[in-house]
Amino acid sequence: MRTTIDYEPFLDLTKFWSERGRWPAKWISHPTADGTGPVVHAYRLKLDLDQPLKVRLHLTADERYELFLDGKRIGRGSERGDRLRWNYETYNLEFSAGQHTLVARTWWLNQFGPAPFAQISVRPAFIVAAEGEAERFNTGVAKWEVKALGGYQFVYPKIVWGTGAKVHIVGSEFDWDAETGGGDGWVEPKLYWWASDGNQLLDQPPEPILRPGTLPPMLEETVHVGVARHVQSLDAWPAGEVVVNAADHRNAEADQWNRLLAGKGTVTIPPDTIRRVIVDLQNYYCAYLDLITTGGKGATIRAWWAEALYLTESAANSYGKARQKGNRDQIEGKTFIGIGDTFEPDGGKSRHFTTLWWEAGRYIELLIRTGEEPLTIEEYSFRETHYPYQWASKFESSDPRLADVTPIGLRVMEMCSHETYMDCPYYEQLMYVGDTRLEVLVGYTWSADDRLPRKALKLFDESRKAPGFTQSRYPCRVQQTIPPFSAWWIGMVHDYMMWRDDRNYVAGLLPGVRGILDAFYRAKNSDGLIVGPVGWNFIDWVRNETGGWTAGIAPGVDTNQLGSILNFKLAWILKQAAAMEIYAGEPELAELYLRRATDIALAAKEVFWNESRGIFADDEKHEHFSEHAQCLALLGDSVDASKRARVLDGLLTQPDLARTTVYFTHYLFETCALTGKMDHFFNRLGLWFEMKPLGFKTTLEQPEPSRSDCHAWGAHPLYHHFATILGIRPATPGFGTVTIRPQLGPLGWAKGSMVHPRGKIDVDVKQDGGRLRGKLSLPAGVTGSLIANRQTVELSSGPTEF
Repeated sequence: MRTTIDYEPFLDLTKFWSERGRWPAKWISHPTADGTGPVVHAYRLKLDLDQPLKVRLHLTADERYELFLDGKRIGRGSERGDRLRWNYETYNLEFSAGQHTLVARTWWLNQFGPAPFAQISVRPAFIVAAEGEAERFNTGVAKWEVKALGGYQFVYPKIVWGTGAKVHIVGSEFDWDAETGGGDGWVEPKLYWWASDGNQLLDQPPEPILRPGTLPPMLEETVHVGVARHVQSLDAWPAGEVVVNAADHRNAEADQWNRLLAGKGTVTIPPDTIRRVIVDLQNYYCAYLDLITTGGKGATIRAWWAEALYLTESAANSYGKARQKGNRDQIEGKTFIGIGDTFEPDGGKSRHFTTLWWEAGRYIELLIRTGEEPLTIEEYSFRETHYPYQWASKFESSDPRLADVTPIGLRVMEMCSHETYMDCPYYEQLMYVGDTRLEVLVGYTWSADDRLPRKALKLFDESRKAPGFTQSRYPCRVQQTIPPFSAWWIGMVHDYMMWRDDRNYVAGLLPGVRGILDAFYRAKNSDGLIVGPVGWNFIDWVRNETGGWTAGIAPGVDTNQLGSILNFKLAWILKQAAAMEIYAGEPELAELYLRRATDIALAAKEVFWNESRGIFADDEKHEHFSEHAQCLALLGDSVDASKRARVLDGLLTQPDLARTTVYFTHYLFETCALTGKMDHFFNRLGLWFEMKPLGFKTTLEQPEPSRSDCHAWGAHPLYHHFATILGIRPATPGFGTVTIRPQLGPLGWAKGSMVHPRGKIDVDVKQDGGRLRGKLSLPAGVTGSLIANRQTVELSSGPTEF
């Protein structure tokens, strides 16, 4: 029913400029909605058709909506954007003759209240416009009605501060028939047109502020999952943490709960009873809950989610960052710290409770207290949701540990990909540049779908503020600048240029690239080096406060400080920008950026080279040294040929360097790929090899103790399966030519089939007496080079053996 479009349905260039983009509809809202607090509304339209009807509807809401036709959910939105670039969805609907009811449930949490940081809002409102059926469907024209829905309370999310409020649903106040358009209290909506505050989103200025959504619907699939690991009877509602003790487990009741979770039974809880159930979903999920109850008037059901249970020995700070979790499969002797939703049944039959937004995690703590009536839980299931990836690549090798990394990496990609990429689904749910660049690279090697990367590139481009840096995370109503992430956005554009074939799209992003480079150049000192710009100059989650790292900021990188890491990074990024300018037909700008890259590299080598150690220091005083500085100098080709071997040896052997962590290790792996140091590459993969034995289902954010257990920047080894081990990389923009340089390191063999815009690239290679042997195949129209056994072989389309 839902479709994507690539045109503006109501853009008429023959009209006067102020009328060109105006929809033939008006924003509507409840008469009492004043934008001061959270509200949930339902809009209904009753239809009585003499004959069947096909219609295309375009609709959106501020902030979110669910769309129902005759009581069945057929869509949700709006796809996340910002105030000046608001998305709408398009539906192709078919109606039979007779009576129908179209209902939209909308909610608005107020950007100054409990709304998610990533959710931009202006005012609670809803709009529908049909192509060719304005009188029947358009808001402000057709006979839409609206109702304020009761029973919703909103709870601040505490440790998961960025995700938005959790719901507390009071069944006795809830409008149970709102989805079908039933019940009383429906009234005529008020209209928004030329708003007194001149707000552009609701006023619909011309050419357009409303944009068609570019993404497919998110996956929404019912799953019956989970095992009741612990069922406990409590004498009182707990005021704090409760330790899981196997002696308290009610094994017979666990069997009933497991049948419920499998969709094969029900659970009845007697009156005046308190039960605590720890459910292990056995994988990480983002999901909407479906809870169906009968009876239980006066009961309370609290469903809290967590990524893992916590050890009791260590204290937690306000974000739980310092709390140790241990093996993620284990719950015995641990405590549950989580957040989630609460439901109060009204005693009715087959009451369906769900949430407005999905929850995330692996474990759920159900805390249930009944009153004078027994409570029957008829269903406890989930609608799993994430971006609808179609993983099309395959990788195998002689090391089974790499096979264990793959499902963890793909799962974390799914859990951190929705209407935008996310750093983590449990805590912030925000799209950060640094995370997104690595997520996109994994996507290029495992999926042919590049709609989410394109959206990410565009949103970050449109987030730029004075003096020209992108925001570190976007969309986000709480602004934050991480200047080093703006440089990585330039790297993202370069990646797109190489891995996908769309010259016009790249050219359209280059004004943003130039603006960022100019912003960095404003921070140049008299010696030609870049000092740390204003903002959070985050580099990596190195825990080394005594060694100069604080809050992820390396020595010499903070505001107004001078350091090697940022300068070597800029020298590398300037070269990438030059390549893009040549691609777009601007050789003069390319020459400028290459000259600046050379100047910065020369100045940085003069200031930061430490002759006695044979590596680069992080700071002017040569008190701090890191892997990060050496990697960026090597990757950007900023190291003199006479010193290259010493820098590489220092990177690999000097024990006191600040080490890259989960995120930045991608750039260490890139350095290993560049220099052929695959033994070091596999040694540093040890962190990922440990994840499955420690019970991880997704990759963690940082070395233990890790706040987040689900951070997709840790999925980057999946990119390196293809780009480094099998050595498949674009050789020219648009991936029209390819370089294949297999580097197996300690592996006996490896093979894979990787998606390409024109098909698949297959590589099957093995070690044989110190030489590589194998076969490969390129898609039609793709040529390239094979580098193996110290030889280069030119490749044409089709199969090749070597």
